[in-house]
Amino acid sequence: MIHTWLVTISLAASYLLGQPAIEKGDPLPKEKKTVEVLQRLVSIDNVCAWPNLTKLDDGSIHASIFNQPSHARKEGSVEVWSTTDGGLFWKKSGVAVAHDKGTNRMNVAAGKNAKGELVVVASGWELKPGKTEDERMDLVRVLRAWISISNDGGKKWKTYKNGFPKAQEGMTEFIPFGDVLEALDGSLRVLAYAQSLDKEVNKVSLFKSDDQGKSWNWVSHISDASGPTAFAGGHNETAFYQTGPKTWIAAARRWKAGAAMDLFISEDDGANWQYLRQLTEENQHPGHITALENGDLLLTYGNRIPGEFGVAVKFSSDQGKTWSEEYLVVDDLKSRDCGYPSSVQLPDGSIMTAYYSNGNTIHDRYHMGTVIWKKP
Repeated sequence: MIHTWLVTISLAASYLLGQPAIEKGDPLPKEKKTVEVLQRLVSIDNVCAWPNLTKLDDGSIHASIFNQPSHARKEGSVEVWSTTDGGLFWKKSGVAVAHDKGTNRMNVAAGKNAKGELVVVASGWELKPGKTEDERMDLVRVLRAWISISNDGGKKWKTYKNGFPKAQEGMTEFIPFGDVLEALDGSLRVLAYAQSLDKEVNKVSLFKSDDQGKSWNWVSHISDASGPTAFAGGHNETAFYQTGPKTWIAAARRWKAGAAMDLFISEDDGANWQYLRQLTEENQHPGHITALENGDLLLTYGNRIPGEFGVAVKFSSDQGKTWSEEYLVVDDLKSRDCGYPSSVQLPDGSIMTAYYSNGNTIHDRYHMGTVIWKKP
């Protein structure tokens, strides 16, 4: 098991390492809290992944991932890998969204519908080759999102290529992110963002499906780079969760202004959204929200603060109104090319978090990692 605790460096060691010593009277740096890690695994090797976890009623857990070891610059598809033993072993179940030649399918939202079917919404990029075969491919344009649905745990899929709305004027096609959630009214909800063609602003939108995920309609903007979101240039990758009959909360990554996450709320079933406050520090993004068995909410998010590269969490016992202090779950990844976590609670009460990394202290390659841990 790879260590996740922090090492306190003495003043002498700090001097030897070229770090400034703490002067007399300076406040001591705040010690970061950690969780109890039960197990840590490299679960799917040689993939960039950006995993999204979905737990079905039979207890199986399914990870929707990008299947290439590249940050978007290779052709590739969305695969679904599954575990039936709480994350110890994973097996490829099938290809949820296959790419066309000269493209990839890599931006994913995933979940399940009321029928217990897996639902994946995926966009990606048209690509063009680099100057040589060894150079990475160049991004040309965002592709319209496709929807795929599986009724057998991810083995076979039916794809709907015209079910997701086309781009809004002056914007890229929509880029899905996070969970596909079943709302209390029986509909499905998903979030996706888009970027202006001049790359100045990002806008996050809510979508609704009344046919178990086959087709979707635009509902509202959560953030559109105007009003209280103008300072951030809007937002992009956003996690959300329903906390009441008409109430939803969202944790949105800023496009600018330090890339922290901000908290939003809707009290009219997603028709209108209000910006509340900053939720994480700069360089802590994107997030995932889920409910635990005791009713608490768990916010899991990537941590790209130097010296802590990995995954951090916070908890809320009042439906997202307030959040706990931060706890580090993983802090030893080799660079900021990491994170994008997704979490599920296991039958014994422990929590499994999947994330991606381009390497850690003993595994120097892209992979989907999983960590099983206990709530403090």
